[in-house]
Amino acid sequence: MHVPDGFINAPVSAAAGVAAAAAVAVSLRGARKELDEKVAPLAGLVAAFVFAVQMLNFPVAAGTSGHLLGGALAAVLVGPWTGVLCIAVVLLMQGVLFADGGLTALGVNITVMGVVTVVVAHLLFRGLRLVLPRTRGGVTAATFVAALVSVPASAAAFTLIYAVGGTTDVPIGKVLTAMLGVHVLIGVGEAVITALTVGAVLAVRPDLVHGARGLTAPLKLRVDGELVDAAPAEPPAAAPKSPKKVWIGGVVTALVLAGVVSFYASASPDGLEKVAADQGIDAKAEEYEHATADSPLADYGVRGVDSARLSGGLAGVIGVGVTLAVGTGAFWAVRRRRAAAETGARV
Repeated sequence: MHVPDGFINAPVSAAAGVAAAAAVAVSLRGARKELDEKVAPLAGLVAAFVFAVQMLNFPVAAGTSGHLLGGALAAVLVGPWTGVLCIAVVLLMQGVLFADGGLTALGVNITVMGVVTVVVAHLLFRGLRLVLPRTRGGVTAATFVAALVSVPASAAAFTLIYAVGGTTDVPIGKVLTAMLGVHVLIGVGEAVITALTVGAVLAVRPDLVHGARGLTAPLKLRVDGELVDAAPAEPPAAAPKSPKKVWIGGVVTALVLAGVVSFYASASPDGLEKVAADQGIDAKAEEYEHATADSPLADYGVRGVDSARLSGGLAGVIGVGVTLAVGTGAFWAVRRRRAAAETGARV
């Protein structure tokens, strides 16, 4: 659902840019509370993994494909504040290096694909956690529903922005119907991918999943006819587990997905591209040339490499590596700010 240049007019694109910048600034402050010694090493990995999986377009209808948005996945794995930052890093790398998503529309994309998906998924996930069993199955089920709903919510948010600042005159009712129709289907794919990924991490290291904190319900004892929480047993002292194995496994998986599996992704236009072509939303998009169209990695290929398989694979591997490096560096910087603040508070 990467919005290109030319879909939204300049004033509304600028306003969305301001809103996205504010959301990122607020998330930077909020992420200081989330980026502890376990989350910080994984946040960059989550961004790189989302980048890789977004290369895997899957068919959803005749002539239409979809791909992961990733907001729900990031929110559940590393928390909502850090989740917004993860998606912002991915979109920035895609726009600057791969000419995917307009640079003037970067604020729109961060708002629609990052902020809306993360906020909707996080709120719905938290609500479902209150009523579902406090088990791994309950977390996975809540993740599935949150991811499913986050995608059409993002589509509705784009439609609202288009209603205010669209560059073509298309009935909003038709746009909304078309966007929701295809993105509900894409949401099913998003939900499956997100639930499987979260479930895999839960199976090996549930302590690394932000949304699974407090997973086990406290033991209940009956005292004088009433159920009360039993005092938790003191666990034996042990060195904290390192997330190194999960990190290495995640990096290898992302590299394989982007470098090998992406070659077999659907070549059909994604949901937004299909709706734009069918409804005429893209009528003025051809007037705009992407600012980084001459990038050596534009369109997810390496310029000068003739083999499509090798070119796309190399571009994917480079994208994963750069996203991992930029994301990890940014999140460790935020983590250091938190550590410095804690040290100053103790002094």
